[in-house]
Amino acid sequence: MARDERGVTAQSEDFSTWYNELVVKAGLVDRGPAKGTMVIRPYGYRIWELLQAELDRRIKDTGHENAYFPLLIPQSYLEREADHVEGFSPELAVVTHAGGKELEEPLVVRPTSETIIGEMMAKWISSHRDLPMLLNQWANVVRWEMRPRMFLRTTEFLWQEGHTAHVDEPQARAEMELALDIYATVARELAAMPVVPGEKTPGERFAGAVDTLTIESMMRDGKALQAGTSHYMGTNFAQAFGISYAAADGRDTLCHTTSWGMSTRMLGGVVMTHGDDRGLVLPPKLAPHQVVIVPITRGDSAAAVLAAADELAAKLRAAAIRAHVDDRDQTPGWKFNEWEMRGVPVRIELGPRDLAAGTAVLVRRLGDEGKQPVELSRLPTAIPTILEDFQAYLLQRATDFRDDHTRTVDDWAAFETAVARGWALALHCGQPSCENDIKAITAATPRCVPSAGATESGRCVRCSAPAAYGKRVIFSRAY
Repeated sequence: MARDERGVTAQSEDFSTWYNELVVKAGLVDRGPAKGTMVIRPYGYRIWELLQAELDRRIKDTGHENAYFPLLIPQSYLEREADHVEGFSPELAVVTHAGGKELEEPLVVRPTSETIIGEMMAKWISSHRDLPMLLNQWANVVRWEMRPRMFLRTTEFLWQEGHTAHVDEPQARAEMELALDIYATVARELAAMPVVPGEKTPGERFAGAVDTLTIESMMRDGKALQAGTSHYMGTNFAQAFGISYAAADGRDTLCHTTSWGMSTRMLGGVVMTHGDDRGLVLPPKLAPHQVVIVPITRGDSAAAVLAAADELAAKLRAAAIRAHVDDRDQTPGWKFNEWEMRGVPVRIELGPRDLAAGTAVLVRRLGDEGKQPVELSRLPTAIPTILEDFQAYLLQRATDFRDDHTRTVDDWAAFETAVARGWALALHCGQPSCENDIKAITAATPRCVPSAGATESGRCVRCSAPAAYGKRVIFSRAY
């Protein structure tokens, strides 16, 4: 396969191998000792921290409060909501022994926290004055994966999970939509991922939910990635856990609840949305180092060049730019390749001749403009605009790619062709049996009914039954 000693397999040869090699070689992640687990290395974790900080800020700005709930959940809690336990049973990790003896009741390692939080909400809510209750948790969860892939599907992963209780359905549905809007905004503005918001079909809903909303994004192999979900639970969990309140007229009334989450899967999404055959391509807002300065030192000039590099980095940091000076004992060429692999948006090369001329060489990660000499004195004011433009360019490039690989189809042959290379917009009957038939033939599933889709009626692309939803559905192979 086409790669050099430090490179990765070409996307066009094997996208899956490209991804598996890249996340390791770029220093994002390593495999954990237990099957399906991952170790998130500092460079990868910093990307998560940048995403997490902005997401956390937006969640708090909308009135939610962070809390923390136990990792271990009594098995009986999950069994109270039938659809929930059925949906998660194949993925559960269960503790049966502790302290040298068998437990009276097995404990489930949380796959999600609806049940334990529902138990607490029932304890904390008594009156309509206690509502809405808006909780968020940053935590790890465990879902046993048979075919793990770093960031995308691992046995243990990190996420936030919002859980809220409301007086009625309209308020709960407004909360569900608010959470999805936060996710869509963060995905677009930070990750430069042009996500499509929409509703899941009944066959794709979260276990125990009445309705599920999702944001879907296209990766560079044409597949879809579910990047965040938000669920309206109705009164299902309120009924199971006794989450109720005394209304203004004194009647005991069940709460309407929601849950929603975004996880470290987003890191995989960033890799597959923007990366190329040379490595990562990081949006500046999520790049641990937005600018890397590579001093090219020779003999007596080394000290002056290093001092100038440090001075430039200090000025960039003063302008709120994450700048790093790579003064390691490696050749400049090795460093150039290293930072291309790690996706740094802007590289600045500074040598003795540049310093004498009062300039530096600027290279953007995608390198379309080649190497550009820039006056050293201009860099602190020029770099913010360069980074802003690069962020916008990545979002537009990903949007164009998605649109170029999306087809509106009305017959089965066109549908099969479309989902082999990207997304198909098709009318669909909404029946799970038809969805299963489509998946068995093409490996494609209904990703969502787009929120912005135009009203349309007709016949299902597969079975010719009357189409449901009044809109076209996005179908795609997916991660």
